[in-house]
Amino acid sequence: MATYDFIFDSAGLRDWCGVEASTGPVTMAELLARAGTTESGSIWYRALALPFPSLDELNEACASLARTRDLTKAVENVFLDAKDSLKVILDPLTQPLSWMLEGALWLFDATPWWLMIPLILLLVHFASKSLKLVGFVASALLFLSFIDHYSFAMQTLSIIFVCATLCVIFGVPIGIAMSRSDRMQRIMIPILDMLQTLPTFVYLIPLIFLFSVTEPKLYGIAIILYAIVPVVRLTDLGIRLVNKEVTEAADAFGMTKRQKLYIVQIPLALPNIMAGVNQTIMMSLAMVVIASLVSAPGLGVLVLRGIRNLELGVGLVAGLGIVLLAVMLDRVTKAALARVNASNNVPRH
Repeated sequence: MATYDFIFDSAGLRDWCGVEASTGPVTMAELLARAGTTESGSIWYRALALPFPSLDELNEACASLARTRDLTKAVENVFLDAKDSLKVILDPLTQPLSWMLEGALWLFDATPWWLMIPLILLLVHFASKSLKLVGFVASALLFLSFIDHYSFAMQTLSIIFVCATLCVIFGVPIGIAMSRSDRMQRIMIPILDMLQTLPTFVYLIPLIFLFSVTEPKLYGIAIILYAIVPVVRLTDLGIRLVNKEVTEAADAFGMTKRQKLYIVQIPLALPNIMAGVNQTIMMSLAMVVIASLVSAPGLGVLVLRGIRNLELGVGLVAGLGIVLLAVMLDRVTKAALARVNASNNVPRH
């Protein structure tokens, strides 16, 4: 006799439920009962042993109710039934992402080190105007080259370059739209909350079913979805924090909404937007390592190899390379942010 038989008996649903419960794996409670470890006539013991009326427990009393496994199987079937239709729509839309990732990987790999490293250092100097930071980046890149991790580091940088750029291209307009519409903000906040709290591995589950593991867009989409949240949130926040008096003055001068956005709001919100870009780059790097599970190249492959083959040294050295890349990217973007803040604080006459 099942624990919750009385619910269906008292409601007159016994005929609807049927006599036999659904077959399935033996539960731990059933094993203990067979072993005789749950035999007790104590009312207190029975109260403590009362299970929660979950789907599996109710299914024992009424076979017509689905089990938890039936629920998860139904979700899986819905997704698989829609898979072909989704692929017809998503494949053409996401194919350019594969081309961009393949092109960036080829470009960063084909460019010789004696040209790529000076180009990166020039970019660092342009963003930061700091010779100390340029020296640090040069030392880090030369160290990675010396230990034969240069090509892996360039692969990781190429993926971050493409994905972070796309996050900014799509994220900033979404943040602007949120800042100009409270309804849009109410719609987007739950979506952003979900993307920000969803475990990183969960991003890969539906994408593996939709795309081939050999397609770069598989890990590209996962990285973009994971990393786009900060730039969207901080763009919205930055524009909303623009002083009301400044926007009222822009209205008094007869500026259109477009002029007010590009001349007033975005320049004043730029520190917040740059902070979002910094966080987006950091989150892209974190996801690149996890995306190595689905064929993403780069330093994450070496970390994965160290885990799979129990090669401690390989994993630790690759992890050190990832730390160096993270520090480089963080310092450069923060230096650029500091320059933006300094330029905004300069008094204008």
